[in-house]
Amino acid sequence: MKVKDLLDSGKFQVIHAGDDPEREITTPFCCDLLSVAMGKAPAGCAWVTVMGNMNTLAACIILAEGAALDETARKKAEQQDIMVLATEEPVFEAALWVWRHMQGEGHGA
Repeated sequence: MKVKDLLDSGKFQVIHAGDDPEREITTPFCCDLLSVAMGKAPAGCAWVTVMGNMNTLAACIILAEGAALDETARKKAEQQDIMVLATEEPVFEAALWVWRHMQGEGHGA
């Protein structure tokens, strides 16, 4: 799955599209503890979290459960061209949606 697939899915609100729509998403990653995420988030992941501050900005962030970026983080995402998406869905359901689409199982849901 590529970043553009997430952008084009209609599943997520696009906060910032980022600069690399062709980048490959290797796996969803769920974590709301920054110290764990910093050490264990795999390269190429789509990080699904409820933390919307500057410390969570990585290559691809999906804010779940209605979480929003604070203004400082929004500006930093724009400056660094980091993709940030948002959804009202819980963390697990958002990550599961990504996983299923990566496996070719998701169609329209």
